[in-house]
Formats: sequence, C-alpha cells, structure tokens
Amino acid sequence: MGFRKAATFVMMCTGMFFVLLDVTIVNIALPSIGRATGITNVADLQWVIGAYQLALAGLLLFGGTLGARYGHRRIVVTGFLIFGLASMACALAPGLWALVGARAVQGMGAALLMPGTLSVVTRLYTAREEHARAVCVWAVVAGLSLPAGPVLGGLLVESLGWPWIFWINVPVVALVVAGTLYLVTETAPEPRPLDVPGAVLGTGALALLTFTVIETGRLGTWSSVFLLPAALALAAGTAFVLVERRRTHPVLPVSLLRERPIAVSTIVAAVMNFGVNGVIILFSVYLQMVRGHPPIQSGLALLPLFVPLVLLPAHAARAAARRGPRPVMLAGLVLLVAGFAPLLALRADSGYGALAVGMVVIGAGAGLLTPAVVALAMTATPPGAESLTSALNTSARQAGGVVGVATFGALAGDPDRPAAFVAGVHHAAVVAGGAYLGAALLALVTGARSTSAGSGGGSR
Repeated sequence: MGFRKAATFVMMCTGMFFVLLDVTIVNIALPSIGRATGITNVADLQWVIGAYQLALAGLLLFGGTLGARYGHRRIVVTGFLIFGLASMACALAPGLWALVGARAVQGMGAALLMPGTLSVVTRLYTAREEHARAVCVWAVVAGLSLPAGPVLGGLLVESLGWPWIFWINVPVVALVVAGTLYLVTETAPEPRPLDVPGAVLGTGALALLTFTVIETGRLGTWSSVFLLPAALALAAGTAFVLVERRRTHPVLPVSLLRERPIAVSTIVAAVMNFGVNGVIILFSVYLQMVRGHPPIQSGLALLPLFVPLVLLPAHAARAAARRGPRPVMLAGLVLLVAGFAPLLALRADSGYGALAVGMVVIGAGAGLLTPAVVALAMTATPPGAESLTSALNTSARQAGGVVGVATFGALAGDPDRPAAFVAGVHHAAVVAGGAYLGAALLALVTGARSTSAGSGGGSR
C-alpha cells in the first residue's frame, strides 16, 4: 500500500510538472519555430504560447467539474491522452497555424488533467499533516517546472531541434497513463449538471479578447478587424456573467467572487501573470533574435527570473501567516513595479547585467505574490470550498497570462527591426508597471475598507 500510494503520487506530480513545463519550455523555442516557419513577427508567434494558455484558462474549472461528475481517474487519463496526442501533432505540424491548433488541443487536455491530479493527491493523503505535506510537495514540483522549461527547452532546441520540446512529452504520457490505469482507483461520480454554456461563453470571450489585443497592435484600434471581435468579446463576456448568475452549478463560482478578499486576490493573480508571462516571451525573443544568443545560452540567461519564483514562495507563505497576506502582497507588487523599471533603459546592445537585475526583482516580486494571493482568498473561503477557490486563482493566473502574452507581443512587433522592438519593450514595461500600481492601489483601498468595516463591526 505504501509503494502504491507513493507511485501514484509520483505519477500525479509528473503529470502536473509536464503540463506547466509546456508553458515555459515553448518560450525559448519561439525564435527557432519562427525561423522554421518563416515568421518572425512576435504577434503571430505568441499564438503558440497563447493558444495553450487560452484553452487551459478557459476550461480549467470545467475540467474539475467533469472530473467530479464522471470520475477523476477517467478524466485524468482522458486529459493525458489528449495532451500526448496533441504533443505529437505539435511536433509534426507542417506550419505555424497547424502548430497553434495543436497547441490549443494540448491545452484542452491539460485543463482536463490538471485539476484531477490534485484531486487524486488529496484523496491519497487524508490525514491533516500528510495532506498538507503532499500538497506542499505537489506545489514545489509545479514550481520546479518554471526554471526547468527554459533550460531543458534550450538544450533540446539546440541539440535536436524544436519539435523535440513536444516529442519529450510522448513517452512520459504513455508511462503516466499506464501507471494511472493500474494504480489509481476511480472516484464515485457525482450527478451534478454541467455548465456547458458557461464554459463556451467564458472561453469564447477570452479568445475574442486575446484576438482583439493582438490585432490592435497589428492594425490599429479603429479597423474593422478590431471593432468586430472587440464587440463580440464584450457581448460574450456580458452573456457569460448573466448566464453564470443564473446557473445552480456555474463553471465560475460567482458566489465566491462576492467575497471582497477573493475578488481582490483573483484580480491581483491575473495581473501578476499578465506582466510576468508577457515579459518572458519578450526576454526570450530579445536574447535570441535581437542579441543573437543560442537557445541554451538564452535559457540559462532566464534563470535569474525563475529561481526567486521557486525559492521565495515558502518564505512568503510563512510571512503571510504571521503578518497577514496583504503586506506580503503589496511588497510583491512594489517589487514587480521596480523590476520593470530597468526595461525602460533597455537598448538593442544593452549588457546582460541590467537585464539580469530586472529579472531577479521581477522574480522576487512574483515569488512573494504567488502565495499571498492564495492566502488572501482563503481568509474568506467557506469551509469545503478551498479547492474551488484555488482553481479559481489558477484560472485567473492563466487568463492573465494569455492577455499579457497577447498585449506584450502586440506592443513589441518585429525583432528584425531591433530599435522598434526595444521601443515596444519600453511600452510594455510602462503598461506592466501601471497594471501593478493599479493592483497595489486596489489592495490598499480594499484593505482599508475591510479594516474600517472590521472596526465598525467590533464597536457595535
């Protein structure tokens, strides 16, 4: 029984690792993909990342609902199979847009398996201390995928070619599927209704918003290609909110968002990934296509951003437990603003030192912010809804990342014109800094109101 439990835990952690690895490993391969497909414009290339994150963000909560209804083992295996087959399609894609389509399907598979892996881990360890330790290890493994992506991606791209960042998934998926079928027992299905309209409208609204942002950078804000999808995105988003307010089992837990700490943490989580995910793609393109560094060197050069993201969350979580999550969250937002400041002075021939300093500070800010937003949300989460709040936070981060990649890609433009590309990086730094300042102001204002309300409640 001990071996079976440990082996199951390793399988679920491995699955989570590779799902998140496929977010960061592709960044370092984008220039090689662009050269192979004859496309260098960042606005087009970013769809390789955006399509995956879009499907993951839009369907993550729905994937959790499917697992509860049909059994987590069945949905996890289905998700892995889709992920693996789509990885093969990515590796064999004859052109950019075929690759983008395969990446979207890959993201759908990830959205099915990602919530299920945590559900399986939760059922494995029911004792309080064991459960806490297992979830902590699961989160650490997920965090390790961040620095592993650029390094492994650079190594594979330089030695074997970019398709191998996808081929590497196939044997892992085969092993994990076989292990899951053999080791994991099925959960009892829960007869709950599926919110298909909510999933379609939510994903559609996010996709239309992403397309609108990209085309704004390419064609301007008053072209018909901008106005039509912008109007459709607004209509789909409005319909999504109206539908979710009327559903008994909505894919988006609207009732949770009525709690101010949960709403604030959800917004801040989205804003965090908006800037961080967006700047990663710019760093990757800058290092390889502007400065001319090879993939492995560029992957290693990105480590100053990811190392603090791995090392700091545990310390930040303890600080949030002692002092409350808001001070830690504000510190993280301030560091993120400071981290983007050096990018305002970036030039096509800048040395690596200034870039590395910015990376370290950005990584430190995100490392503080990651556990703080979750801790803030949990202060207002009803008993039994912790996993739903966590899934909401993850979905918000992925959605923010999608919009961030689209925005930064639209601002950056073509790296074949280094001066214009660097000017786009400057604009992106201003946008990111403004977003983080706005998030900090939101946290301050809502925190002050909460304190006032608490004081008032105590005096009555």
